[in-house]
Amino acid sequence: MKPGAPGVRGVAVGVRQPLIDGVEKVTGRAKYTADLPAAGALVGAILRSPAAHATIRGIDVSAALAIPGVRAVVTGADCDIAYGVIPIAQNEFPLARERVRYRGEPVAAVAAVDAATARAALDAIVLDFEPLPAYFDDAAARAPDAVLLHANKPGNVEREVDHVFGDPDAGFAAADLVREERFHYAEVTHAMMEPNAALAEWDAERGRLTLHSVTQVPYYVHLALARCLALDESRIRVVKPFVGGGFGHRTETLNFEIVAALLARAAGGTVKLELSREESFLTHRGRPQTDIRMKIGLARDGAITAVDAEIVQRGGAYAGYGLVTILYAGALLHALYRVPASRYRGVRVYANTPPNGAMRGHGSVDARHAFESLLDRMAGELGLDPFAVRRANLIVPPWRTINDLQVNSCGLGECLDIVERASRWRERRGRLPRGRGLGMACSHYVSGSAKPVHWTGEPHAVVQLKLDFDGAVTVLTGASDIGQGSSTLIAQVAAEVLALPLDRFRVFANDSAVTPKDNGSYSSRVSFMVGNAAIRAADALRRELIQAAARKLEVAVEDVEADGETYRVRGTDRELGWKDVVNAALEPSGTLSVKGAWSTPPETQGGKFRGAAVGSSAGFSYAAQVVEVAVDEETGEVRVERVWVAHDCGRAINPLAVEGQVQGSVWMGMGQALGEETRYHDGLHLRANMIDYRIPTIAESPPIETYIVEAPDPNGPFGAKEAGEGALSGFLPALTSAIADATGIALNELPATPEHLLAAIVDRRRAAQLAAAKAARAAGGA
Repeated sequence: MKPGAPGVRGVAVGVRQPLIDGVEKVTGRAKYTADLPAAGALVGAILRSPAAHATIRGIDVSAALAIPGVRAVVTGADCDIAYGVIPIAQNEFPLARERVRYRGEPVAAVAAVDAATARAALDAIVLDFEPLPAYFDDAAARAPDAVLLHANKPGNVEREVDHVFGDPDAGFAAADLVREERFHYAEVTHAMMEPNAALAEWDAERGRLTLHSVTQVPYYVHLALARCLALDESRIRVVKPFVGGGFGHRTETLNFEIVAALLARAAGGTVKLELSREESFLTHRGRPQTDIRMKIGLARDGAITAVDAEIVQRGGAYAGYGLVTILYAGALLHALYRVPASRYRGVRVYANTPPNGAMRGHGSVDARHAFESLLDRMAGELGLDPFAVRRANLIVPPWRTINDLQVNSCGLGECLDIVERASRWRERRGRLPRGRGLGMACSHYVSGSAKPVHWTGEPHAVVQLKLDFDGAVTVLTGASDIGQGSSTLIAQVAAEVLALPLDRFRVFANDSAVTPKDNGSYSSRVSFMVGNAAIRAADALRRELIQAAARKLEVAVEDVEADGETYRVRGTDRELGWKDVVNAALEPSGTLSVKGAWSTPPETQGGKFRGAAVGSSAGFSYAAQVVEVAVDEETGEVRVERVWVAHDCGRAINPLAVEGQVQGSVWMGMGQALGEETRYHDGLHLRANMIDYRIPTIAESPPIETYIVEAPDPNGPFGAKEAGEGALSGFLPALTSAIADATGIALNELPATPEHLLAAIVDRRRAAQLAAAKAARAAGGA
C-alpha cells in the first residue's frame, strides 16, 4: 500500500478519522489536571531528599506547622503501607520511611494557602540524616560488601531470571557461524509534554476522596489509594482528565498521587499538587541503563540455530515494574523470528537512582537493538543481504514459540517487501557516497498483556453503551485516552457494528464513579482488548434494536434487517427510522443499557513456567524499517535523512491514527538512538530539564514514509492489532546499521551522540595510523 492508503473501508472502520477530542486540544479548550478549576484549593509541595542513600534519624516539622497559612504537613509517619504496581513487589512508600534511597525521593509534603507559604514551610523542615554508602551502577550495587537497599533482596538483586528453551548448546554446535558481542545502553526517560499534577479533594463529612490525576491507569491508582490510606474502595473516586502524553511513565501509581491524597485528608479539604519539570524527571520510571551480552548461531543460509543472551538492568531504588521489564527482555527475543533454541539470563539490580519502570516498547528495545545489530553483522560475514537473513527466519502462523507465545498473524514478510522496494535498497545499499548509509531492522510488540497485573478473574475489558430518548449512543469506558486516540477507536468500532454515523456517539471515559473498570493504557492493550469489548457491546445493542423493530413491525426478528438508521422488513418497503426504533426499544423499561466484555483466550496466556505470563499476548504487531543517514566524520554528527517504515497492525481501524502512532514510535526511537540519556553525579540528576535532556525537535525530524500492512488477527477487533509501540525498537538497530554503512563503524553503545561517534572515528584513525607505521617499519626492516 502507498503511504497513508487506508485498508478496506466500512461505515467507520478503515476511515481516516480525526480524533474526536482533537478540537478541544487544538483550540485550548481541553482541561488537563493543572487546568481544572479548584476554588479555595490549597497548594501542595514536596520536600525531596538531598541524599542518595541515608538513614532517616528524624524529620522536624514543628517550625513548618507554625507558619501562618500552613494547613498540613505529612511525612512517612503518616503512611506505613508500601505500594507498587506488582502485588508481589510492593516496597515503595509515598514518603520515605526509615531510609531514603535516591536523591529527590519525597520525604515530607505540605499544604498551604499559596505557593510562597508552601515553599517557606518546606524550607522550615529540618532533616536529620545519617549517610549510607550509595551505589550508582549495577556492579557497585552487587559488590559483596555493598549495603542492601532492601533487606529481603540479597546482593541488591531485585529479580534474576534463568530460562532455557530447546537445546542451545546443540544449536550453537550445529551453526556455521557463531558470534557474541556486548552492548551498553544509557538510561532514558519519557519526557512527556505535560508535567505531573494531581488534584485531591477530601470530603471530611462523608470521609470520601476524589482524585483527578494525569494517570494512564486510574484503576491501579484507585487500588493504591485504598491501600495506602486504608480506605474502602467505595469511598474513593478517581477521574482522569485530558492527559498530555504518558509513554509508560504513568502506567503505575506514582508517589505524588498518594501524597496529594494524604495532604487533602490531613488538611480536611482540597489540595492541588503540581510538579515542576525537574520533579517530573525525578519521578522517572524510564528505561533502565542496560548491559547486554548477545550470542547468536546462524546456519549458512541465515537460519537462526540458537540464541544466548545475558541482560543486566540498573533498576533504580524501588521495584515498580522491574520484574516485568527483565522478563519482557527475554520473552520478546521470541515471536519475531523462528528461534529453535535459546538461553536467557536476566538480572535486575537495585541502585541509588530514581526508580525505573515501563517505557514505550517496554522491555524490548535494548535487547532488540543488540539482536538485530549482531544479526546484521553476521549476515555480512556470511555474504547474505540483511533482508535475506530476516526472510530466512520468518514465522508462518499459526506458530507456537518455544517459550509458549502464540502467534496467529504475521505480516512481517510484506513489511520487508515494502520497505526494501520503497527505499530502493538493492540499488542503493553500499553504493552511496562516503558518509551516507542505509540500514534496516525488524521489530514487533504485544497487543496487550494476556494476563493482567492484578488478577481478579474479571474480564480484561468492559464497555457499556447507553441509549436514551435523545437517540445518542453514549459509550462508557474506563480505557485511558492519553493522546493515542483510543476513545475515537472505540467509537469507530461501535459505529461500524451498528452502521451508524460517528456523530451519533459520545464517549465518556475514566471516571470510576460512572465508567466501568478498565486496567488502563499500557502494553498496547486498548485497541485489542477494549476494541473487542466495544464490538460485543455494540452487538448487544444491535440485537436489542432489531428486537424492538420486530415488535413494532409485528414480524419475526429474523425478518428485520438493519441498514444504518433504517430498520426494514426484508423484501418489503415497510421500515422504521432511527427515532422510531429508539422509541420502540425504550418502551418496555426506559433507558437502554448494554455491555460487552472480553478476555484473552487461554491459549494465548503463555506457558506454565515461572514468568511465562510476561510476553504472552493475544496478538503481535510487526514492523520493518529502513533508515538513511548522513554522517559528518569531522564532528561525529548524524543526520537522519529519511525513514521508510511498514507496520503490520492487523487492520487499521483508523489509518490516520495508525500513521501518527507509527511515526511517533519511530521518532521516540530516534531520540533514544541519537541523544537521550539521563546522567547523575553522586545521585544528582544532571539533565532534569528539556534543555539538557535532548529530545529531537522538528528541526531534526526526517520525513517518515509510513506504510500500513494489514495481516488480520483472528482474535483482534476486525482483525486489528497494536500500532503504537511495535516500530520503536526497530529504529535503533536500523540507525546504527546505517551508520556502519556510512562509516564502517559498528556501534555497540547508545546513544550515538556526536561525542561517542567521534571518539570511535578517532580511535579508528589512530589504529589505522599505528598499523601503517608498523607496516612501514616492517617494510624498512626487510
